[in-house]
Amino acid sequence: MGLMPTELDEFPIHQAPLPIARADSSDRNFYDRCYLNAHDKLGEVFLIAGIGTYPNLGVRDAFATVRVKDQQFSLRLSDALEARSLDQQVGPMRLEVLEPLNKLRLTCDNDHVGFDLTWTGSFPAVLEQRHIMLDANDRPTLDAQRFAQVGTWEGSLQVGGATYEVSDWTGTRDRSWGIRPIGEAEPAGRAAEQALEGFWWLYAPLQFDDFAVVVIVQEQPNGFRSLNDAVRIFPDGRVEQLGWPRFEIDYTSGTRIPTGARIHLTTPQGEALLIEVETLSFVPLHIGCGYGGDPEWNHGVWKGKDWVDTGTYDLTQPDMIGRFPWGVIDHSARATCNGQVGYGLFEHASVGRHDPTGFADYMSVAP
Repeated sequence: MGLMPTELDEFPIHQAPLPIARADSSDRNFYDRCYLNAHDKLGEVFLIAGIGTYPNLGVRDAFATVRVKDQQFSLRLSDALEARSLDQQVGPMRLEVLEPLNKLRLTCDNDHVGFDLTWTGSFPAVLEQRHIMLDANDRPTLDAQRFAQVGTWEGSLQVGGATYEVSDWTGTRDRSWGIRPIGEAEPAGRAAEQALEGFWWLYAPLQFDDFAVVVIVQEQPNGFRSLNDAVRIFPDGRVEQLGWPRFEIDYTSGTRIPTGARIHLTTPQGEALLIEVETLSFVPLHIGCGYGGDPEWNHGVWKGKDWVDTGTYDLTQPDMIGRFPWGVIDHSARATCNGQVGYGLFEHASVGRHDPTGFADYMSVAP
């Protein structure tokens, strides 16, 4: 049987002379995925969840992980991707778009991690700059578009035998699509001979009373920026650029785990804008969440139909601590700016060499 139209083909949303079931790119790594987080502003409870679709692999999957103090509880789900539709569900986890770009409902009926949460955007969603990364042979390993938004959560969360009433928890969320490494590993080929010296990344969507700020920076080992995006979003939809961010990051001695940071920004009028960040709690995305460096599971990997897996991690154990340096870590954060107190996400990775902060190689840590 040939490819059949899906319900999405009824709408004027096509971007290529193809049915929506087919991605415009034949790259196996084409993806369409959302990320969401919620935290209690105290550093006690931190939830991260995501749902992904991988048309050229025929896979859809989802995850939810919750850190409660020093324990991290993870749920991983995977299934076959059938006809593409507006229904974003994998096993017991579902994301409903109640009001596009404003209100969502995220539910999960599972004994290990369960929730019924409603998201409301605090400020308009903002489209970020296109993100491109090339390997040693100049092949795009990441070519993606993303929008981001800050907001609040209401509802309930069940984890670790406890139930938490969620009221005015803060959060950030994004949806991205394009190409990024997913699924089973590909042969490295010639690129394997070009050792990756380092990876440095900072992503900070933060919300304050009168505005939100989204800062995204990626740097090469010598400090050259391959991505630089910093904006302030106002309730009426205005977006202003905030120049070339400069960072002062405080790391816990003997690690690369940040305790805080100062982000120096510049308004279009040339005025200095300082954001001071205090990290509250953190979740390593490569422990139980399927992001790069996770030895247990990676997004897009074919696990069979109706696959469900759970894990519980004690983040004080040496084997867990030993994994922290090798991937991206999400920190719930408190911030101050112009006398206003805000909350959000401070996502950071510093792996290998990074000249601006004095890290010479993979084993370098803060004094």
